[in-house]
Amino acid sequence: MTGERALIVAISGCSSSGKTTLARLLRDIFPNTFILHEDDFYRPEAELPMRDGLLDWDCPEAIDIPGMADSLAYIRQHASFPPTLESKEDQNSVGKCPVTESTIAAQKAKVEASLGPKHPLHKNLRLCLLDGFLLFSPSMAAIQPNLDIKLFLRTTYAKAKARREARDGYVTLEGFWADPPGYVDKIVWPNYVEQHAWMFVGGDVEGVFKMDVLEKEGIKVQDKVGVDGDIEKDV
Repeated sequence: MTGERALIVAISGCSSSGKTTLARLLRDIFPNTFILHEDDFYRPEAELPMRDGLLDWDCPEAIDIPGMADSLAYIRQHASFPPTLESKEDQNSVGKCPVTESTIAAQKAKVEASLGPKHPLHKNLRLCLLDGFLLFSPSMAAIQPNLDIKLFLRTTYAKAKARREARDGYVTLEGFWADPPGYVDKIVWPNYVEQHAWMFVGGDVEGVFKMDVLEKEGIKVQDKVGVDGDIEKDV
């Protein structure tokens, strides 16, 4: 093991809730930071399950969970990006950044001033941001021991649907995937509800968080803002 160590911050939430945008912004603001994307652990298209006649990219079975757990263990031990993992996720656009360049620069300066030159992030500490739509589900038990901080972003059905359907598509192992008509209603949102209902009172994912449950699991949320938060305020 090297002298470097890693702090792993997991950012999760529904597809199109702003996870990747926030992760990329934090990478720009904090020194010595890199991103690990859950989307880089999708199984080959031929291995994906079907739901309502469509390929299901949004369920636990679509993810190589053991592979992701191994990569996190590598990061924990070596404080660096796994050398055998080729990331495709950074080739995907998440649309125009909602945060101004001036805000990013101001936050970066504030972080630099707050940390000071002797802070571990300037020396032997590396910040790993784990970005994924399905990180805190019980199906992801294998990765939990390597998550130091857990952040959850919420969004409404309407906002998630609008953002997802505005995207051109996604780079995959086989080439490129574009959502077919009705994909959000048949696949994305039902899977999100199924995997995250346990976090909310009455299972209503647009309702009230079960704060006692989240506290027990160590999951941080913005409970005092609307369902669709302002990412500029998040930063």
